[in-house]
Amino acid sequence: MSNFDPTKLFVTFLPPANLYEPVINRKYTLTHSDVTEKLFLSIGYTYDTYAIDQHLRDELVAQWTNKHEKLVLFGKVYISGGEFDEKTAGKRFYIFQKEMAMALKAIVNGDKQLYTYFPSLLTAPIYIYFESVYPDFSRVVYYGMPKQYLHKSDKT
Repeated sequence: MSNFDPTKLFVTFLPPANLYEPVINRKYTLTHSDVTEKLFLSIGYTYDTYAIDQHLRDELVAQWTNKHEKLVLFGKVYISGGEFDEKTAGKRFYIFQKEMAMALKAIVNGDKQLYTYFPSLLTAPIYIYFESVYPDFSRVVYYGMPKQYLHKSDKT
């Protein structure tokens, strides 16, 4: 599923969120179907907990947050809280790393109207926290800026 196909992305706004608000604390919940390869992005004031499979925990959640007076897109993926052994956690970590660019493309392109209203967000930093009880897989990684993830046909 490493290649982003915008035709397989389905976006839902959770009211009262809309195309341009909120910005600070705007939350994204990205899930997918392994069978259909469809991506499902919810955008709202809260995470879409109903979309998260509590057994698989293969979602990416992210939000716009204010850090040191600058907006940052900060995300999190769940690797293991101890219910997965270290070998399984390592596989999960590898898969999340491998698929992260595609997932970020889905979030950025699914909310591309936001950048029309707030173009400065295109150069905001993106950080993803890999949450794990295993130290080898617990880290925060810098993933560049939203402008790097715009679908090629959307670049000007």
